[in-house]
Amino acid sequence: MTWYSEIPARRTRQIAGDIWLLAWSALWIWAALRVYDLVMNLAAPGLAVADGATDLAGRFTSAGDAVGGVPFIGDALQSPFDGMAGASESIAAAGQTAADAVGMLARFLAIALAVLGIASWAMLWVPIRVAFIRRATAAKRFLDSTEDLDLFALRAMARQPLHLLAKISDDPAGAWRRGDQRVIGELAALELRSEGLRPLPAGR
Repeated sequence: MTWYSEIPARRTRQIAGDIWLLAWSALWIWAALRVYDLVMNLAAPGLAVADGATDLAGRFTSAGDAVGGVPFIGDALQSPFDGMAGASESIAAAGQTAADAVGMLARFLAIALAVLGIASWAMLWVPIRVAFIRRATAAKRFLDSTEDLDLFALRAMARQPLHLLAKISDDPAGAWRRGDQRVIGELAALELRSEGLRPLPAGR
């Protein structure tokens, strides 16, 4: 598989683009983590309420157990403490629910920010890179002998701009039919360079 162009200038641009994609992704992941931390600060009050209410419920339960042992009136004395412990547990559950909701929101915002930020560049760059890799890999499969130059010369006449063909020959099609190896080689080289490949060395 051909990942990068064999043409130095184009290969440099491709490597720079890939490095930029990695740096861009790292930047947005860092930003997403910062957003997550900032939003999670909003969960602190809910967690504090949950912790405080849980502690208070434990104290009420302990106090109720202590007075519950009083003969004859123990159950009556314990009942209010049990009620206050239950109310505290309800407050703790509400605080924990609020904190969980903030945590879910923080995760959603962080993931959305990272995905959208990374995609803003990846959607432009990745299709270009994938298209190049597919074309260059397919082209290189045929590039093993001078006989294959005819294929690339034909593609050049079909795909390359006319002003580039005119620089090679005033009649590239006629030269190809006559088997003019110079023109065929130059046409093939033009097409190969557009695919990011070097022309075959002379004599192959």
